[in-house]
Amino acid sequence: MMSLPFLLFACGLGAAWLRQRAAAMGFWVAGLVVLLVLFRLNMTDVLNIAL
Repeated sequence: MMSLPFLLFACGLGAAWLRQRAAAMGFWVAGLVVLLVLFRLNMTDVLNIAL
């Protein structure tokens, strides 16, 4: 699941390298959104720590 943001950012870099500005910005924004959603899901999980 965490590989998805890295894949989107890599696609964005590839699109920027090929001078596809709109596609690069779309991949970059999609990567940020996915990263924030995964961060939100991770931060709301309860840790079961028994000391």
